[in-house]
Amino acid sequence: MQRKKKSPAASPAADSSRPLLDLIVNSLDQDKAEDIVTIDLAGKSSFADYMVIATGRSTRQVAAMAEHLKERIKATGNKQVHAEGLPQADWVLIDAGDVVAHLFRPEVRAFYNLEKMWAADIRDQATA
Repeated sequence: MQRKKKSPAASPAADSSRPLLDLIVNSLDQDKAEDIVTIDLAGKSSFADYMVIATGRSTRQVAAMAEHLKERIKATGNKQVHAEGLPQADWVLIDAGDVVAHLFRPEVRAFYNLEKMWAADIRDQATA
């Protein structure tokens, strides 16, 4: 499993989001998600501090990962968790406020290639 973490000098807002990020990554890891990537968005985006991208092998796995993730986040007291795409489960977006997670089937992830949109930022942080 390939995992890239992007958080060289996290902002105070990102520091407060770190426990939620860790919960999301651990939940996906427990559910056997593949190719989990985390991207630090603090100071670069107004919609979240972190983005997590992961792959499930089938629509059933993607849906199960999304449901488990929602339950685990809500168990921490965060009731503002929203999911989109669950009925089809090709691509499910979990919005937990400061952290958003994109869960894909492999073909759909390859098609949309969200990592490419952030590639320059990832490359810059990796060389810093």
